[in-house]
Amino acid sequence: MTTGMWLLIAAGVLLLVLVWAGWTLTRLRRLALRVQRAEAALEAQLQRRVGLAEELARNHPAALGGDAAERLAVSAAHARAARGWDREQAENALGRELRELPVDLPGVPSALRTDLAGTLTRVALARRFYNDAVRDTRELRGRRFPRWLRLHRSRPLPRYFDIDDRIDGGTREADPAGRSSR
Repeated sequence: MTTGMWLLIAAGVLLLVLVWAGWTLTRLRRLALRVQRAEAALEAQLQRRVGLAEELARNHPAALGGDAAERLAVSAAHARAARGWDREQAENALGRELRELPVDLPGVPSALRTDLAGTLTRVALARRFYNDAVRDTRELRGRRFPRWLRLHRSRPLPRYFDIDDRIDGGTREADPAGRSSR
């Protein structure tokens, strides 16, 4: 083989690597946008859940009982104020308080109960969509060639948002034995 042939092969391989790197960077950018949109949707649903919990605790303390209303208000305030790693713990505490609510809340408008149940479902879905986007991003960035070429190294690696978002609380059916249906 001649030197010109080797240069042509090297140029072809370099072109393939550049095309692949460009395609991978485009995928990483799209995944980063997907993570941002999913995070915004999750944040909106978490804030909605906090708002509904605050409304329930503030406007219907008699239906909840004094201690339960106070615990719910405190959990909602902590969830609204928490940032970073504490956020998951605060959201878990709020979720626990909401799951502990009885099914029938006398004096609470059905529209509020329905809105709360729907928001609990949307929180679970939004968290799953967000974690799916994070998983896809971490998987692509963890592959050998993106690591070697340091693609997207300037962006922080997104982290999972793990909360207990079971929706079997205030929307569950009452169990005659008094156990929760988890």
